[in-house]
Amino acid sequence: MKALWNDKVIAESNETIVIENNHYFPRESVKSEYLKGSDKNTICPWKGVASYYTLEVDGKQNPDAAWYYAEPKPAAANIKDHLAFWQGVIITD
Repeated sequence: MKALWNDKVIAESNETIVIENNHYFPRESVKSEYLKGSDKNTICPWKGVASYYTLEVDGKQNPDAAWYYAEPKPAAANIKDHLAFWQGVIITD
């Protein structure tokens, strides 16, 4: 699977984990040069606290377009060290 935004591959892996129709990419498969820190956090009742990254590609930003669970709850332990994307990021084979 690939995650694409602004005509660039942000992440690529054959080992994504699909939860609630979102592909979670292993952290090592994500190109960290496109990730910028964000102060945003949200809470999922069964996954825990999500933290976010803003994507920045060729001078364009997509605020809070990637998220991850640094300390997921036990029910979501399998997505530790994984990131998912939204807000216009295309997930494709």
